[in-house]
Amino acid sequence: MVALDEYTSPEFGRCALVTIDVQRDVLDGGSLEVPGTTAVLPRLAALARGFRTARRPVVHMVRLYQAGGEDVDLSRRARVRSGRPTLLAGSPGAELATGLLERGMDGLDSARLLEGLPQQLGPDEVVIFKPRWGAFFRTPLAEHLEMLGVSTLVFGGANFPNCPRTSIYEASERDYRLVVATDAVSGLYERGSTELEGVGVALMSSDEIVAALSSGTEAASLA
Repeated sequence: MVALDEYTSPEFGRCALVTIDVQRDVLDGGSLEVPGTTAVLPRLAALARGFRTARRPVVHMVRLYQAGGEDVDLSRRARVRSGRPTLLAGSPGAELATGLLERGMDGLDSARLLEGLPQQLGPDEVVIFKPRWGAFFRTPLAEHLEMLGVSTLVFGGANFPNCPRTSIYEASERDYRLVVATDAVSGLYERGSTELEGVGVALMSSDEIVAALSSGTEAASLA
């Protein structure tokens, strides 16, 4: 692990969890199956529970497509316009993966999300719609995090080469301290891990993150 310093060490007392595109359609057998996402779901669910227990914010970023293909990224526009059900707003496949949320939490309010408004799921938990790869592009995420006084973001979800990586670099550009839960993100590979460490990202397991949340440990001691 690359040594962290006073500028990059996570501040777990001011952190938030950001999950990326952990929706039913990307799980095994889904219409937009992302290999490895079902396998990491239990660790990501445990991480979310740890954040709830610590009363730290959780933000679920989701993709939602409309049947007519309006405002769909170019690489998927033909797929959506052909009628193949892919993260279709209001469909079961667009919902957050079973097990990620606490029992009794509401399903997605697609109309509200597509208007660009966060949906509250719990006291410290929201869903935000993102129209492209990055979690910050045309979303209210930055404003939401600023309101909460967050300095550190912990990332997990699907799948590293696309949306998580884009979101992590967007966060780096905004000077957030960064952690990637290595066992709670699909598609992470060795060179990607090395590149993340090169821009000051802490690589930790979900258990290490939950332990740090519980004890208030700063990651400087983990370097």
